[in-house]
Amino acid sequence: MHRTPMIIFDDDKGQLGPMTDLRAAFEVRTGMFTTGGRIDAHRPKMLSGYWVPAHLRSLVASRANAPVNVLPNEEMLLCVNGRWAVPDPHLEIAPEHAIVEESTGHVVVALLRRANAEYLFDTGELHERVHIHHRRERLLYKYPWDVMALMKETIPHDISSFRLVDVKVISNVAHVIPPYPVEVHRTVAVGPNVVFDASQGPIIVHEDAVIRPNAVVCGPCSVGSGATVIDQALIKPNTVIGPRCKVGGEVGGTIFQGYSNKSHDGHLGDSWIGKWVNFGAGTTNSNLLNTYGNVTMRIEPEGPRHRTGLRYLGAIIGDHVKFAIGTRLMTGSVVGTGAMIAGTIPPPTCVRRFAWLTDDGERAYRLSKFVETMRAMMERREKTLSSEYLAAVEALYRVNEGAARA
Repeated sequence: MHRTPMIIFDDDKGQLGPMTDLRAAFEVRTGMFTTGGRIDAHRPKMLSGYWVPAHLRSLVASRANAPVNVLPNEEMLLCVNGRWAVPDPHLEIAPEHAIVEESTGHVVVALLRRANAEYLFDTGELHERVHIHHRRERLLYKYPWDVMALMKETIPHDISSFRLVDVKVISNVAHVIPPYPVEVHRTVAVGPNVVFDASQGPIIVHEDAVIRPNAVVCGPCSVGSGATVIDQALIKPNTVIGPRCKVGGEVGGTIFQGYSNKSHDGHLGDSWIGKWVNFGAGTTNSNLLNTYGNVTMRIEPEGPRHRTGLRYLGAIIGDHVKFAIGTRLMTGSVVGTGAMIAGTIPPPTCVRRFAWLTDDGERAYRLSKFVETMRAMMERREKTLSSEYLAAVEALYRVNEGAARA
């Protein structure tokens, strides 16, 4: 099986809210790595392609490192669900056998003949000839709070499984608190009086990042390539700052997908942040109820409330969300892709996609204005808006425009 080509697939059965509006489930950053990156790292040199729902094919293909929805001409294929949180690198599975999560009935991994792999991807079901092995434990991310619940496992796991090629000695410019390792790429700029507190977990800082003076970075923590940690920031444990983010203030237990700005003071805790998000100065969230009870969360504005089983849970923020200065976010909030929050009172705990919220109420963000703003922010990071991405945004807007009117 170790030489069998691997296909990572998105079965479209997860409910990860706005995080999968503009990306496949395996493209979502769920630790230092995306889930797909973690799967790939567990079985190196086996990845031969991806399989995604039809509406995502062009978008994913435009940025993928392997063919999308094109299977290799091989007899046997290892099909791995792109929501498998922490795959077992030593797992052995016989041909025409599959492991299925008992509580959901979702396929976790299967070793299939090519025809039966096609059947799985076309129908979402296993062929009747495939032998099924049920697993009682939860293996797949289904809801956003599953990601949050496993962060304390996935973040140190990802950091410990990755090594920088070219590191620098930082003991002469920063204070390091052991015992866990601190790895800083040689291209990283570290300001005076920086503290790397690795007393609770490892820390890794990737190429071209900047750690400004007087910042405190607590492990487990990963700072992505080209990211900036702002002066006097407090980055608490279990935080991942994705590529090209700017992060300041007090942040903990939070994963940034990348290219987002939280440059100013304000608390952000136990949250999951998309790309191209901007937090106005003083924006702060709550991650704990006054009753100290478990948080409930509504993923969609008209959807049911779910019991998350978590006592600490902040906000799930979709891509391209913008917050005005002084925004206050309540415990267990979900803010849909493309929303503009510009009110003096806290927004609802579930904000629909492309909502424009002010003290006068809610209206739809005009698509032309949204695209103009999106393009401007991307250009500030030297990124060009691709035709595939624009088409995906426009399609998402049309779908949600219809839902808002229904």
